[in-house]
Amino acid sequence: MNMVNNKTFDEERALYGVQNLTVKDCMFDGPADGESAFKEGKHIFVENCFFNLRYPFWHDKELNISKSEMTSNCRAALWYSHDIEITDTKLHGIKALRECSKVKISDCDIISPEFGWSVQDIAMKNCTVESEYFMMRSDHLNFENVQMKGKYSFQYITDSIFEHCVFDTKDAFWHAKNVIVRDSVVKGEYLAWYCENVTFERCKIIGTQPLCYCKGLKLIDCEMIDTDLCFEKSEVEASITTPVISIKNPSCGHIYVPCVKEIICDDKSACGEVIVTGKCCCA
Repeated sequence: MNMVNNKTFDEERALYGVQNLTVKDCMFDGPADGESAFKEGKHIFVENCFFNLRYPFWHDKELNISKSEMTSNCRAALWYSHDIEITDTKLHGIKALRECSKVKISDCDIISPEFGWSVQDIAMKNCTVESEYFMMRSDHLNFENVQMKGKYSFQYITDSIFEHCVFDTKDAFWHAKNVIVRDSVVKGEYLAWYCENVTFERCKIIGTQPLCYCKGLKLIDCEMIDTDLCFEKSEVEASITTPVISIKNPSCGHIYVPCVKEIICDDKSACGEVIVTGKCCCA
């Protein structure tokens, strides 16, 4: 394993095609404004480095990044790369992860619109995120203790699991398929429209008009706060532990709820059954 310490690089493709290299305490910044520092590399370890230039990690394999910083100028930082581990790092450039696979991210601070498009097999743990269109069209996500804020997250994702997370995000999980969300808080408008085979277990769901036009939807012992016009045209099996403002025209299935202020049934094709399990307190 070769090593580079305490260097500054600003030229184009500064370390192009390197293999078996440890880079420590280095800066990728300067007047030459060069792009693609590590393109086409393999078996690279990066520690305590500063990135202020574009496209540093494209077409790389076996990449480990720790205790580093990618600024807002470091756009599109990781694309087309495989077998990546990132720990204790700031990812602050737009479009920071695209078309990558086999990714582990932990203890990171992510501020990156359009992060994580078309990624396969990503595990994220103990991270904070600010993003828009976060993780769109990705599959096999496994998230634990992730706090995310932004719009339009997790659209078109498949085969994923989320546990102990907090998501403050509108239009989340649209068209998602084969997804489980456990012991989490999901706050926002229009949650999970057009999804298929999505399950929420012991979650707190907050916001207007959630869970419409869904197929194979399940809620298991979930709280629903400030939720109205829920479940329109959805196939749903749900057990809810809190009062709900209104439920509208579920297409089929059963919804168990302790109290609901209004049940709207103005569509003859809607056959879902709402079962009130307690004395209604919503009037």
